[in-house]
Amino acid sequence: MVIAPGSVLTVMGHPDDAELWASGALSLYAGAGAQITIVVPRAGEVRDREAAAGAEFLGGLLHFLDELAVSAVRDVLTELRPEVVVTHSPDDVHPDHQRVARTVLAALPEVVIATGHPRRVYTCEGYNNLDRTGRPLHLPIIVDVTGTWETKMRALAAHLSQPITDHFAPMAETLGRLHGARIGVRYAEAFSPVPVLGRLPAAHL
Repeated sequence: MVIAPGSVLTVMGHPDDAELWASGALSLYAGAGAQITIVVPRAGEVRDREAAAGAEFLGGLLHFLDELAVSAVRDVLTELRPEVVVTHSPDDVHPDHQRVARTVLAALPEVVIATGHPRRVYTCEGYNNLDRTGRPLHLPIIVDVTGTWETKMRALAAHLSQPITDHFAPMAETLGRLHGARIGVRYAEAFSPVPVLGRLPAAHL
């Protein structure tokens, strides 16, 4: 039995990032009754449409940011008050991901003080499990997503304008099997807890 948080909100840099790095867990928790929200900056008509299709596969809601700014992220978090937030690592290799992470982390203190939410914050996987210095990301929290892997891959495939078949899907397969082997399952996703106002969240997503 999956014990899901009441709500999970992701803030990601690109329309396919939630699908690539966290959608197995998102689909798992959506199936257990959690409210799932995917937040991304607008990326043009085609990619925005693909983001909507991906979110639908995952059973989640989609929220677009007109600009990536601390105030915009703060407003979304204040309005939705998610129990859990997932975003990129500040040490991700992609500069857009780094910027999103810094923006989310800057927005959190005021929101948590005002609302008590989110209660837990985590960062996700990155390209080939490496940080910007070339070292493996520290991702101690592993979620078994074997049961939702096919949903993850269908959601990822909704991003037709991107090199899914040749690039992102094989990378997701490799990382899924890598993290799955860490806990003896076929596929898993990995996350790292982030301290919020000096409190480190539980060692589970």
